[in-house]
Amino acid sequence: MIRSSGVEGWGWKVGTRHGVYLLGKYGQKKIREIQEREAAEYIAQARRQYHFESNQRTCNMTVLSMLPTLRDALMHQLNSESLTSLLKNRPANKLEIWEDLKIISFTRSIVAVYSTCMLVVLLRVQLNIIGGYIYLDNAALCKNGTTPLAPPEVQQQYLSSIQHLLGDGLTELITIVKQAVHKVFGSISLKHTLSLLELEQKVKDIREVVEHKDSDQIASHSPLCHYLMPDEENPLATQACGLTERDIATIKLLNETRDMLESPDFSTVLSTCLNRGFSRLLDNMAEFFRPTEKDLSQNGSVNSLSSVSLPLAKIIPIINGQIHSVCSETPSHFVQDLLMMEQVKDFAANVYEAFSTPQQLEK
Repeated sequence: MIRSSGVEGWGWKVGTRHGVYLLGKYGQKKIREIQEREAAEYIAQARRQYHFESNQRTCNMTVLSMLPTLRDALMHQLNSESLTSLLKNRPANKLEIWEDLKIISFTRSIVAVYSTCMLVVLLRVQLNIIGGYIYLDNAALCKNGTTPLAPPEVQQQYLSSIQHLLGDGLTELITIVKQAVHKVFGSISLKHTLSLLELEQKVKDIREVVEHKDSDQIASHSPLCHYLMPDEENPLATQACGLTERDIATIKLLNETRDMLESPDFSTVLSTCLNRGFSRLLDNMAEFFRPTEKDLSQNGSVNSLSSVSLPLAKIIPIINGQIHSVCSETPSHFVQDLLMMEQVKDFAANVYEAFSTPQQLEK
C-alpha cells in the first residue's frame, strides 16, 4: 500500500485553505457587487417614483390652470347669457329665443363635461410622455453629455398641441353635440315635464349620438380622438418644407402621443372618465329635483327622485349654470373626482413607465 508523505499531505491542506480563502474573497466581492447594484437600482427606482409623483402634481395643477381658458372658450361660442338678457326685455320672438336657449344650455354643459374629461386624460398622456423623457435626459446627463431627447424648446412646441382641443377640436365637438342635442330635445315642448331619471336617459341618448357607438367600433379606438389632436400624421410637416431637428423631435412625440390616444387603454380610461363626469353632472342637478314639503304632504310615498318632475323651461337655467361647476379652476367635486380616479392614476403610471425606461433611448 502506497502512502502519501506528510509533506505532500500538508501541501494539499495549504492549497485547499488558500483556495477557500480566495473563494471567500471572491464571494464577498460578488455579494458586495450585488448589494451595490441593488442599492443603485433602489435609489434609481425611488428617484423615478419621486419624479413621477411630482409630475402628477404638475398634471393636476396644469388641468386646473387651463379650465378657465376652456370655460371662457365655451361661454364665448355658446353665449346663453346674451339670450337670457334678450328675454328680460319681453321680445315678440320670446318662444324662438327660449328654443335657442334650450339647445345652447344643454350643449354647453354637455360639451363642458366632454372637454374637461378630454383635457384631464390628454394632459395625463402628454405630461407623462414628456416627464418620462425628462427623467431619461436627467439620468443621461449625470453619466455623459448626450443630446437631450426633449430639450425645453421641444417640450414647449409639443405641449402647445393642446391648443387643438381648446380651438378647432372644441369647435367641431360643439357642432356635433349641438346636432345631438337638437335631435334629442328639439321636439320637446318647454312645458313638458321630466324626472331626473328621464333626464339621465336623454343625456345617454345624446352621448350615443356623439360617440356613435356601434359594433364596428367596439375593438377600435375612441371616435373622440379626432377632437384631441389633428388627423394628419405630421402636422408640422405641412407648415414648412425643411424640418429642423426640433421639429423632427416634436413630430416623434406627437406620433407617440397619437399612438397612445388610439390605444384600447386610452379609450377605456376616457370612457370611464366620461361616465364619472356625466354621473357627477346629474348628481349636481339632483339637488333641484328633491321633493318639496308640499310634495311630501300630498303624497307620503314620495321617496325617490324619479317621482319629482320639472318642466323643461325650469330645467334649462339649471343645466345652463353647470358649466361653472364643471370647469372650475378651484378644485370642485367634479374635477377632483376625475383627477383622483384610480383608473386615471394607473394609466398615467403605465405611460410614464413606458417612456422613462432606458430602452426608450434605443428607439
